[in-house]
Formats: sequence, C-alpha cells, structure tokens
Amino acid sequence: MTSTSAFAIPLKLDLYYPDNNSVNRPIFMFIHGGGFTGGTKTKPEIVEMANFYASRGWVFVSIDYRTTEELGTIQGMTQEEVLAYYRGIAPREWIVTALQGAENSDQVGQATAMYLAQRDAKAALRWIVANSKTYNINTDFITVGGASAGAITTIALGISNQKDFRDEITISDDPTLSTTNLNESYVVRSMVYFWGSNIKLDVFELVYELNQYDRYDRNDPELFMGHGTAEDPVTPYEEALELKGIYDSLGIYSKLVTLLKPNGDPAGHGAWNAIVDGKGLSELTLDFLIDRQKLNLE
Repeated sequence: MTSTSAFAIPLKLDLYYPDNNSVNRPIFMFIHGGGFTGGTKTKPEIVEMANFYASRGWVFVSIDYRTTEELGTIQGMTQEEVLAYYRGIAPREWIVTALQGAENSDQVGQATAMYLAQRDAKAALRWIVANSKTYNINTDFITVGGASAGAITTIALGISNQKDFRDEITISDDPTLSTTNLNESYVVRSMVYFWGSNIKLDVFELVYELNQYDRYDRNDPELFMGHGTAEDPVTPYEEALELKGIYDSLGIYSKLVTLLKPNGDPAGHGAWNAIVDGKGLSELTLDFLIDRQKLNLE
C-alpha cells in the first residue's frame, strides 16, 4: 500500500496471528493515536494488546498512516500556494475549510493529516480484506479500534460511507490510489474506542454541507467505548456521552465503560493501565466482542 504521489511513502502494518490451524479467524485492526502529528503502530501497549488477542485466536493488525511528520511545512505560503501544495493528497474543499477555521499553519497541517489518516486507514482495511485468505481471516467478523486520534479515525471509518475519504480525490490526481485494492469492500462488525470523539465526522459534514449526524444509521457497527472522566482538554468525557446518545437514539447497541486508574481514581487521556472490575482494556474489549459477535474461538 502506498501513499499519494505528492507525498509518496510506503505505509506498512504489523500483523499478529495465532499459532493454530484455524481457518475462521476474526480480525481486529487497530489505529494508533498521536494527535495526527505523530505516533507509532509499535507503541508497547498496542503490542501487548496485539499479543493478547493473537494468543486467543484473533488476527490483530496495527497500521501506519500519514501524519503531519510527512507533510512538510506550509508556513509563509499564501492560500493558493497551500491549495497547490496539498493538491492530490486532500480535497480542495477540505483545505479551504481548514484555512478558514485554523489559527495557524500547524492547525491547517493537522486538519489535512486528519483527512489523510482516514484515507490511509480505509486503504489498510481494504488490504486486509484483499489478503484475508492468506491469514485465514473471516471478514464477517471485522473489528476496528483505536486510541485518541486512532479512535477518532475508527469512528469515521465505521460510520462513513465507503466512498467517503476515498473518492474526493481522483486517480488522475493521485495515481497511487490505484494500488489500494479499490475493488474490495468491507463491513465493520464492531468498533472499539479509547478516549476519542466523532470530530472527524463533524468536520466532514461541515465541509460537504451535510446535515448533522447525516452518516449515522441503524446499520452502523456496534460500539465499545472506554473513556475516563478526569479532565481532558483533547477528548473530554462528554464526547463519549454524545456518541452514546446518538447510538441510543438509533437503537444500536453500545457500551460505555468509565475508565479508572488502578488506584480507583478517575482516569484521563491515555489510560492504557485502566482497571474496571478487575479487568484491563484488552480483557474488557475481548469480553464485549466475544459476547456481541457470538464468537466461538479455537
């Protein structure tokens, strides 16, 4: 899988799978955090979760995506120079909206990276579907999850239409799009969200002048949310409550687990060591997925 021609870099993923002969493995694709400015798919907590799931019969994939680290700088550019600079990697209307709402060039870059992350995550999932037989993956049981920026990207992936964040840029503007398994489709069964929000869908609706919550419907994936109530200026607890309200209004099953520190205090952003009812994040999410997907793992 490759990125766009203007900023062409190889995008890789780490794949963990069980040591068994099962031909019916569920898949969990995980998207790391980092505020769309950095982050890594090899974060120790993600690797620990990956091994936890693989040891229990799952294929777990931790993916890469482009961040502001790959975008360079637009400082000092005029609006038209910025639009030309980002041509082929983000839609003109997305960049125009970012320019109107941002206070500085760093925020414009971050907003652009937010779009790229979505495009890359969708391409990664198409790669997984295209290569599912190689790893004995049952694509009827797709889970997508993430933390922070990865949770934001997860929500947008599971809720948006498959053409969203894909068809706004044509292959003529981005020839590398043709290498991203465009013939593949997917159905996300469940989403796992750690301290995130639905801000990316809010921006998408703003850019394309859609009604609020336009992309949500009764067929959306079920949702597990882990979010703490401690002060969090990045992704406050109210974001989880908003999503829970949307899901409840549509009659879709969701579960919001209020995360606590090991000492019982309210957890905040990045609560990887959270403990609820004696269980950590890996066990809490596995219990949810096995129950809701009716899984019988080998």
